[in-house]
Amino acid sequence: MIDNQQNPFDHDVVVVGGGPAGSTAATLLAQYGHKVLLLESGTHPRFHIGESMLPFSEPIIQRLGIDWSAGNLSKSGAVFIDEATEQRMYFPLSIHRKTYQIERAPFDQMLFENAAKYGVETHQQEKVLDVSCQADGVNIVSDKSRYRSRYLIDATGRSALMGRKDKGIKRIENLGKFAVYTHFENIQAGEEADELFRSGNIYVPVVDIGWIWIIPLAGRRLSVGLVVQKERPKDCDAEELLRRYLTASPLLSCLLTGAEQVAPVRVEADFSYTNQSRYGVRYACCGDAAGFLDPVFSSGVFLAFTSAARIADRVHIGLSDGREADPDLHAEDDDKYLLGFNTMRLFVECFYQSNIVHNLFFEADRDPDLKAQIAQLLAGDLWVDDNKLQQSLLAGRRSAS
Repeated sequence: MIDNQQNPFDHDVVVVGGGPAGSTAATLLAQYGHKVLLLESGTHPRFHIGESMLPFSEPIIQRLGIDWSAGNLSKSGAVFIDEATEQRMYFPLSIHRKTYQIERAPFDQMLFENAAKYGVETHQQEKVLDVSCQADGVNIVSDKSRYRSRYLIDATGRSALMGRKDKGIKRIENLGKFAVYTHFENIQAGEEADELFRSGNIYVPVVDIGWIWIIPLAGRRLSVGLVVQKERPKDCDAEELLRRYLTASPLLSCLLTGAEQVAPVRVEADFSYTNQSRYGVRYACCGDAAGFLDPVFSSGVFLAFTSAARIADRVHIGLSDGREADPDLHAEDDDKYLLGFNTMRLFVECFYQSNIVHNLFFEADRDPDLKAQIAQLLAGDLWVDDNKLQQSLLAGRRSAS
């Protein structure tokens, strides 16, 4: 029983959202010795898209003390493809660090359960209804209880609890509009399929309406999706649109011959946005709650890991120094977050607006330095001083904060 006269707080930190960002922040803060509550509105395991990981997530995976290789397919790199011209360009990514193609449901569950192993109090099927972050503490109301904590971390994904509460969500209009996707299994043997599963590469065919992802998973399964950037044809719905593009692709026609669709066709819209209210008095947002980008460069979980770790480290300092109520606690770290987010944002904008695949990627073999710079960004090595392509992206267009 808490002695409210001595300690008016139930927890040092309440983390809302039990996806990769929330589980990471909660675990790291518990490792520091703080009393942490992790609230998840759903139940693990649950389906989630976003299976392709970036190598520079590895240092945070190591801090979390988990083995992400178990049952997952090692990922070597990314292959960008234009089937109309038969052009391909391979970028090696796992040179200095390893990464994997993972199935999100068991992976997210592992992260959530790992938080509990480090002492985090974890609740599932508990939805936060309201929060109030004041100078003297944070009050949280859920559908099951009330809590008072010293700090709140918003890891609610695209629900963006604090961003929507503070009206801080700003859409990014010129990227992908929506994604439609499904899973297949029993991928038959063949030269193309065998090479895909041997390498673990993600394939990214570019098409007139956007792009397709082809992600190999353990057990000869594929995650396949279409991201639409242009207006959808009016004569079909999203599911029919996906089928049209799968049928029109010689590569996918080959890969999917004899395969079995094992998941419903799903659609995700309300795509890219920034959150102008990423931190404030006794709260901070991480992962998709801080901002979400078109997934063409697989940055989602990577930005979740890195933003969550950065916030956890800073909250620990704030709690230890008694400065957790400082509204500018995360100002310095937010500059680093924006460097990573805006690099990826501008990279994706160039993918759509500047035809970067044809004008840059397919020409990269002629310039080894350029190819290395592209691979560095695709691997998630974003906080460096010597990537000329990154510097060019950031100098060419200032992205909104």
